[in-house]
Amino acid sequence: MPQTLTCQKELFSLPDDITYLNGAYMSPLLKSAEEAGIKGIQLKRAPNDITLHHFFDQIQNLRKSCAQLLNASNPNNIVMIPAVSYGMGIVAKNLDIKKGENIVIAGEQFPSNVYTWMSLAKEKNAELVIVSPPTTTENRGKRWNESILEAINSKTKLVAISHTHWADGTLFNLKAIREATNKYDALMVVDGTQSVGALPFDISDIQPDALVCSGYKWMLGPYGSGIGYFNEKFANGTPLEEAWINRYESENFANLVNYQDEYQPDTLRFESGGRSNFINAPIFQAAIDTILNWGVDNIQTYLFELIDKPIDKLKEIGCIIENKNYFSPHLFGIRLTKAFDMDKLKRILNEEKIYVSFRGTAMRVSPHVYNEEADLEKLISAIEKSKK
Repeated sequence: MPQTLTCQKELFSLPDDITYLNGAYMSPLLKSAEEAGIKGIQLKRAPNDITLHHFFDQIQNLRKSCAQLLNASNPNNIVMIPAVSYGMGIVAKNLDIKKGENIVIAGEQFPSNVYTWMSLAKEKNAELVIVSPPTTTENRGKRWNESILEAINSKTKLVAISHTHWADGTLFNLKAIREATNKYDALMVVDGTQSVGALPFDISDIQPDALVCSGYKWMLGPYGSGIGYFNEKFANGTPLEEAWINRYESENFANLVNYQDEYQPDTLRFESGGRSNFINAPIFQAAIDTILNWGVDNIQTYLFELIDKPIDKLKEIGCIIENKNYFSPHLFGIRLTKAFDMDKLKRILNEEKIYVSFRGTAMRVSPHVYNEEADLEKLISAIEKSKK
C-alpha cells in the first residue's frame, strides 16, 4: 500500500477534454477492470472453459477482498447482490415489525432506501418516521444528526441510513446512531453506495446489522453488481429468492437433483441468482484490488488535500458549503445564493464539459483520485462566470 497517493488519472480512460467531478453519479472503469471484463466476455464465447472455479472460487475471492475492504472477519457474511433495493428487500423480509412500531430514515434519501420502508410500513401498519433536513444552512449537518438521534425511541425497530447523503454529502454519525439503536434493541442498516471505497468503513467498529452497496460508484465496479453484509442476526433468515447455487453442496452439479433443505453457510443464502456473473465479477475484482492497493485512508488524504484550498475559495466567492466535519472530501454539496444565475451556470458547465450533478437544492461535486486541483479551479471559474 502506498504511503502517499498521487493523481491516478493514467489508470483510467477519461477523455482529456472533460473535467469529470461526478463520481457520485457513476465511476469510470479502471483500464485494468476493463481488460478483466473483456476477458470475461471472451470466456463466454468458449463455454467449455467455464469451470466450477468461475461459479464458486472467483466469487469467494471477491468476497474475501470485499471483507478486507470492510474489515469484516467472515467473508461468508458478504454476499453478492445486484442492487441496493435487493439488499434492503432482504432486511425488510426478515424484519419483525408490527402496528405501533416505527422505522426511522433520513429525509431525501435515495429512493432505493425509501420505497422498501414505505411499502413495509404500509403492509404492517407501522409508522415510517422521515427526519427531514434542517431548513437552514448553518450547522446543517450537526442539526440533522441531532434530529435523527432524537427520533430513535422505544418504538423504533429499524434505522435505515446512508453513511454519506447521496445529494449533498452530509455525513451521518453512524457510531452514535448505532449506540442509540442498541439502547432500544433496534436494527441499523446502512446504504454504503455513496461511501464504501472512498470513505473508510469498518464493520468491526461501526457494527451495522446490515450494509448494502451498489458497486458502480465508489467501489469502481460494474453496473448491476453490489455487495451486502449481514450479521449473525440474519443467519437463519429467509432469502428473497431460492437460488440453486445458495443451497448446500451446490458445487456438485451431478447432485443438484437431490434437493437440499440446507443452505450454504452463514448468510450466503441471501445471494442473488446469477451471482457468478463471468463478466461483472472479474471487473469488480480488479476494481477492489486497486482500491485495496491504494488504501482508502490514502484516498481520503489525497482528496482532503485536493479540495482544501478550493473549498475556501468557493466560500470566498459566496457559495454555501457545509462545515468540513460534516462531509467527506469525495462528495460535497455547493449551494448558490441569488447572486448566481443557475441557468447560466448550467450552460457554462455544459459548454466547458465540466461534469457535476444537481441533486435537491445542491450542486453535487464528487472528485476522485483521477482529479487534480486544476479540475476544481476550472469549476470555480465557471461558478464565478455565472455571477449576476
